[in-house]
Amino acid sequence: MSNNDLENSFKHLKQTIPLLLKHKIPPIPLNYALWYTYVSNESATLNETLDQAVQHNLPLSAAKKRELYRKHVANDQDVDVWELRQSIERMIVELSQSVKDTRSETRAFKSTMDTCMDDLAKVEREGLSMEEVMELVRSLVTQTKQIRGTTLSFNTALMDAEREISRLKNQLEKSQQAALYDALTGLCNRRYFDEELAAQAMRPNMCLILVDLDNFKVINDTHGHVMGDLVLKASAKKLQAACRNGAQAFRFGGEEFAIIVPNCKFDMARQIAETMRRSIEKIGVRDKRSAKVLEGISASFGVVEIQEGMNPLALIEAADKQLYEAKSLGRNRVMPMSKR
Repeated sequence: MSNNDLENSFKHLKQTIPLLLKHKIPPIPLNYALWYTYVSNESATLNETLDQAVQHNLPLSAAKKRELYRKHVANDQDVDVWELRQSIERMIVELSQSVKDTRSETRAFKSTMDTCMDDLAKVEREGLSMEEVMELVRSLVTQTKQIRGTTLSFNTALMDAEREISRLKNQLEKSQQAALYDALTGLCNRRYFDEELAAQAMRPNMCLILVDLDNFKVINDTHGHVMGDLVLKASAKKLQAACRNGAQAFRFGGEEFAIIVPNCKFDMARQIAETMRRSIEKIGVRDKRSAKVLEGISASFGVVEIQEGMNPLALIEAADKQLYEAKSLGRNRVMPMSKR
């Protein structure tokens, strides 16, 4: 950021806060973003809308403010996610209506069939005339055509939904690639980790901790992937809670995590890892189906302090080597035991 940009930012900041106070607008991030954009004069339409709201004392609903943010402040990624959500909601509504319509037609058809079956029984008992029998057949044909048309319409809706799901899946994958957070655990993702490590690796006194949940495949195979996901989320929460003084946890991939610890020597980083290890040992995850609690969860840790001339890849390899050592020695431990 140039000095000129920095000066403009401070200028806009000094203008934004008094405006929020003057109009008694809560200084939440969304409001701040809108009014910062307002004083920056980046969008004439936004300024006109906010001016009208202030002049006429018109309150802006939360939904309206989100819409203004999406149109005038949000970046392309935010807009893509919003449009993705809208497409999914629209598809669900349409498909749900098709299901309801088909279900209704099916119930009506079943009722007609029941009536026809009763009438057919009368043929044997009472001897209906030929005209009455033909009328019964015509009724069956008409109802069958109607239910067939409804079923075909539903199948068409399903095929349309399948195509839409495929399109949305591709779009979602692109959005996830651009995102910086892991959807399951809420931790920063591998992309974020790579960028942060590249920046931190240029500084001395930085440590890297790699974490791998022990026997995770057994958990998935024995208790199912839903329980496996719960274990991942609980472990991520414990790791994040143990981060202090600038330490940051990431989902490295699968059941592996990484913690970047800046301004830290090896002994302190190893202590942090040991605290995390004991914390994960205390995890208990309840299976809602059986009400049983899954315990005995553990993790192995590899810790390394950056050395002069060490690049990010070498740092990861060194930590991974220590992690492998912890696994080979019986898991549920932090390696190395001391700085070598």
